[in-house]
Amino acid sequence: MPDAAAYLAGRWDVERTVHDLRTGTEGHFRGTAEFRPDGVRDSLLHHEEGQLTWGGTVSPASRTLRLRPRPDGTAAVDFADGRPFHDLDLRAGRWTAVHPCAEDRYEGCFTAVTADEWHLRWRVAGPAKDQLLCSVYRRQG
Repeated sequence: MPDAAAYLAGRWDVERTVHDLRTGTEGHFRGTAEFRPDGVRDSLLHHEEGQLTWGGTVSPASRTLRLRPRPDGTAAVDFADGRPFHDLDLRAGRWTAVHPCAEDRYEGCFTAVTADEWHLRWRVAGPAKDQLLCSVYRRQG
């Protein structure tokens, strides 16, 4: 994928499984993701919202990130409040990102499967969390 922002732009269906590796608990998120221009220096707003099922309880869940494209086709990904999250380079179709969060370490693997499907796997390890989050994004028709 020569340009991460061009590839991700649009609306996606999201299915995510969340595994708590310490307790053996498993949860599921189902919803939508949209990457749309936000009017800030050609960046894209990445907004997800849907339902998280965890421990028998269903709750609304959402998150917002900002994707800042670079001229070489890569991008910087920031949290909604502007703090840096990670870089993203899909030019080879796959990217591994690392983000330290307090004493925990997030390692994400992004894989562009086709023009209309990509996968994201986050492994979170540290004193506060031991989780595996596996997401499938499919472009809405």
